[in-house]
Amino acid sequence: MKKILVVEDDVSIHECLKELLTKEDFMVNSAYSGTEALLLLEKEKYDLILLDLMLPGICGEEIIKRTKNIPIIVLSAKVSSDDKVACLLSGASDYITKPFDSKELLARIKVQLRSQNNVREALKYRELELINDNHTLLVNKEKVSLTKTEYAILKQLLLTPHQVITKSKLLDLISMDTEDCSEDSLRVHISNIRKKIKEFSKIEYIESIWGIGFKLKD
Repeated sequence: MKKILVVEDDVSIHECLKELLTKEDFMVNSAYSGTEALLLLEKEKYDLILLDLMLPGICGEEIIKRTKNIPIIVLSAKVSSDDKVACLLSGASDYITKPFDSKELLARIKVQLRSQNNVREALKYRELELINDNHTLLVNKEKVSLTKTEYAILKQLLLTPHQVITKSKLLDLISMDTEDCSEDSLRVHISNIRKKIKEFSKIEYIESIWGIGFKLKD
């Protein structure tokens, strides 16, 4: 059963969300403030977060910045494009303005959970296949040995294959999986990944965007 954390201080909206999700056989935990949400996130693992932005204590934007590897759907009365863009760039997976349609919300939840399931199984890009269960990289079906840090870096690049990830963002994303996080070590790890892939492929997969970061070549 998938577990969803609902972070919403409006009691009536909160109860409606709980009822809606429970009917769809989701396990639901509740937080009515940002501080309470962060305490729950330290103790429990969740498959998805439904997050209001205007919360008592710690705001929703700060929760987005502090939360990694959990899809977050923002439910907010803030309707400006600037608010939406800021949340999405900070790490939110989706953004829905209030009032929202229940069927649309459920559909977006299921899309996010389906994406997470696909990530857990394998990440594929052209000749590359990163298998999450045993941390294995296959290049043209040939097994490549990666260090923990190399695996964490390549995983983040494969999650967003057509987007540039800044150096600082990449270091932040892999910090949950490794303590080896500095710009100097990042360059070394990227170089080592390229060498290992090149043993089984003629394609130069990782592109350096000068002064910004890295992406997978289209």
